[in-house]
Amino acid sequence: MRMELRVCKHCYNGEHGNPQKTAITKDMVECARRIREYKDLIGIDSLYVSMVEEGDNGGAEALSVYVASIEHNQIQMNDTQLVMEDGDGNVLVYPDPDDILEVLTRNIDQIQDQTRQDVTVELSSESAELLS
Repeated sequence: MRMELRVCKHCYNGEHGNPQKTAITKDMVECARRIREYKDLIGIDSLYVSMVEEGDNGGAEALSVYVASIEHNQIQMNDTQLVMEDGDGNVLVYPDPDDILEVLTRNIDQIQDQTRQDVTVELSSESAELLS
């Protein structure tokens, strides 16, 4: 299985002035990086974390699947998404932050079951609320 988390670089850096989105974005990245450290334990071949900036073509490093929507008669590329591809070539795309966090935290739970090390990620109150 291959995975790629794409997030808005400006949200991650707190440049949009939305502290809630910044906290959630940082949590997603931290979870993905933790999973990447232990990916072999749960059968993940690769996990990329891409920071997307305005004007990028979606920021794909490994999996060229993009989610878009139409706002005010214009196509808007989704700057935050989790893309997963299994060994059979089936692709799943999660564009919603709550779904992304759910998938990532479940992977961390699976890793925790496979090791004696503490691999938990301390989530922000914003992410914890989103998951509840």
